[in-house]
Amino acid sequence: MNEVYREMEQAMKRSVEYLKKELAKIQVGRPNPAILDGVKVDYYGQKLPLKQIASIKADPSAGGLVVQPWDQQAIGEIERAIKAANLGLNPTRDGKVLKIPIPKPSEERRRELLKLARQLAEETRIHVRNARRDAIERVRQMEKDKEISEDDRYRAEKEIQKITDRYIEQINEILRKKEKEILEG
Repeated sequence: MNEVYREMEQAMKRSVEYLKKELAKIQVGRPNPAILDGVKVDYYGQKLPLKQIASIKADPSAGGLVVQPWDQQAIGEIERAIKAANLGLNPTRDGKVLKIPIPKPSEERRRELLKLARQLAEETRIHVRNARRDAIERVRQMEKDKEISEDDRYRAEKEIQKITDRYIEQINEILRKKEKEILEG
């Protein structure tokens, strides 16, 4: 039984972690280096993640990000990769660094971001419910195979539901924080 719970929780944890990563990419005017996580740079014939060839820092005073390449020869490729990533960002060269202003979103853009955040949260809830369904199916199969009693199945289903409720509440809390961030921007 513990193996069923453990596997289900691992699947749920992965879903929640994925949600956190995806929501971190949603920019709301506050500079967050995570927005550049998906950027790949053509560096000497290889596509490398930006964070492997440069440091990325938030610069709240300038309202943006600062990208400092470790190899100055790569600054042009980094600039092209950021523009090509379709993130709506426009980097500018400032000596040996790239400065990327993060514009404040319009009211319409905020609504789009809210919709996207809610959609991501709902997809995560679906993944959590699918993990619950799979665990319940395994427990019912165990009962059918006479590995556990009906009472054990009933207790296991209650425990599975408690774990599921805990993860759904985590998702809801993460979404509430992101909604607040988007609205306050």
